Amino acid sequence: MEYVALAARCTLGIVFLVAVAGKVRGRAAFEAFRRSVPALVPLPRGRVPAALPATVVALEAATVLLLTTEFTAPAGLALAGAVLLAFSLGIRHALRAGSRASCNCFGASSAPLGRRHLVRNLALIAVACTGLATSYAGPQPQLAGAVLAIAAGGLIALFAVFTDDLADLFTAK
Repeated sequence: MEYVALAARCTLGIVFLVAVAGKVRGRAAFEAFRRSVPALVPLPRGRVPAALPATVVALEAATVLLLTTEFTAPAGLALAGAVLLAFSLGIRHALRAGSRASCNCFGASSAPLGRRHLVRNLALIAVACTGLATSYAGPQPQLAGAVLAIAAGGLIALFAVFTDDLADLFTAK
């Protein structure tokens, strides 16, 4: 079970690291993210706190840091699940409101929010819950198993990060 927890930590660590990097890679990227936030918050546009985009980035960065050590990993997995749940609720709100806001999950993107973003987030929440449930499972993993768990986590993270690209690839237009 320790391998499952390690794979979950790796998956979520990579996903949140790419999310942070995509948002802070330049002023234009952060500005695009900042403009997308009001569509995701169930408050009137003037009521969305100006500090919310920076707070989101700080929470994502804190998640990455917490996932790096075995001691803080349970807190990181719990925070990842909570942040992903908040994102999912925001996406659900935007979809119900008929918003055509783009997904700026990993930086500037022209892909509008859709069900695939909800499905991706729900799958990542399941990864966080599974990782949390198995994070107290046992002894230190053996090197070969740890390498495989990290590779599996990286592969799952790639699917999450490139959800839009994969959807475009397999969707007839």
